[in-house]
Amino acid sequence: MYKDQVEGQKKKWSLPVIIKEEEEYKVEKILNKRKFRGKDRYLVQWKGYTAEEDTWELRENLGNARDLVERFKEEYGEKSR
Repeated sequence: MYKDQVEGQKKKWSLPVIIKEEEEYKVEKILNKRKFRGKDRYLVQWKGYTAEEDTWELRENLGNARDLVERFKEEYGEKSR
């Protein structure tokens, strides 16, 4: 369930993981899906970050979170907006 940030909530900044010489951040959960210009984008909750840092990401940007994308699809199917 998507939650707004609580006023006064402290942010915990997670450091990126280096994979193949590139910084990557850990995905906590996929919250939603939408089509934008014909491509699927997923609303990503980042591990260690608050709701205001959630971002819409292309599927190809979530290569190391395939299991979370698949879990989202199984749970919500194509009914998400």
